[in-house]
Amino acid sequence: MRAPEFWYDDNATARALIPPTYLWRAAGWVHRRLAQGSRVAVPVVCVGNLVVGGAGKTPLAIAIARHLASRGRTPHFITRGYGGRARGPLRVDPAVHSARDVGDEPLLLAAVAPTWVARNRLKGAIAAMVAGADIVVMDDGFQNRSLVKDLSILAVDGGYGFGNARVLPAGPLREPLIGGLRRADAVVVIGTDGRGSRNRVRRFCQVYEAHLIPRENSAVAGKRVFAFAGIGRPAKFYATLRQMGCTVAETRDFPDHHRYAPDEIMRLCEAAVEQGAVPVTTEKDFVRLPEEARPMVECVFVDIEWASPQTPDQLLAPVLRDG
Repeated sequence: MRAPEFWYDDNATARALIPPTYLWRAAGWVHRRLAQGSRVAVPVVCVGNLVVGGAGKTPLAIAIARHLASRGRTPHFITRGYGGRARGPLRVDPAVHSARDVGDEPLLLAAVAPTWVARNRLKGAIAAMVAGADIVVMDDGFQNRSLVKDLSILAVDGGYGFGNARVLPAGPLREPLIGGLRRADAVVVIGTDGRGSRNRVRRFCQVYEAHLIPRENSAVAGKRVFAFAGIGRPAKFYATLRQMGCTVAETRDFPDHHRYAPDEIMRLCEAAVEQGAVPVTTEKDFVRLPEEARPMVECVFVDIEWASPQTPDQLLAPVLRDG
């Protein structure tokens, strides 16, 4: 879902919604008490977040899997497949499956390592292990207790932090902040830390830094663009375009995980032509475009850049030692 503006800071709207947060917190407490996690025979690395909406979690999971592979490991991803209809366990095949089948994020993950969509994370981990994984990387699932994690890493958007630090629906948090931080092994602050997240987190767990950077060969760098996005925080994408030297003529926001119809893309492309601009969107949005519409839209690919070359080895030391 897209984060509403009142989640960013404490305000009257947020305070008015405090009473319903107790119901959310109570439901989470009951779930945590009842959940009995199971362990599998290979290490499990969970990359999650404490807030709803985009925090750079999927690019971080991809960077972690790539680093594990560079150290001789065989990572497989497991993910819920939000927005898709498959319950799994199902191994994602980008040549066969669409975002309607498995969701958008699994298609991005499957371009890097074998990826399993599984509403039941334990079954997904077992399927991955049987198929040859010697380490499992969970994209999301920090709040899911069905599978015991060997390493839990939280992605935090440096520009957004934890918003107003209130629990849903008064704020963006999926669970109380301190309780979540105490369960995490590490936090990766992605982007400039404009909200003081590093200082807020460091007394609970290790903190690392990284940045999302567009790939150098982007076809839209320096151009006039018409940008659209259906992600948690579209403003992040538009800021990235400006950092690339683009002139952003116009923007259109859509709900997170929005499924684009062919006529909708035609209208966006026509509006871009009227602006003398190139239509452009994110990787997550691009895989949700109708296949016949993709040649009309440019896509910006981003990667994680670590603040220090030593960071991934330090971050993953607990599971790399086991290998």
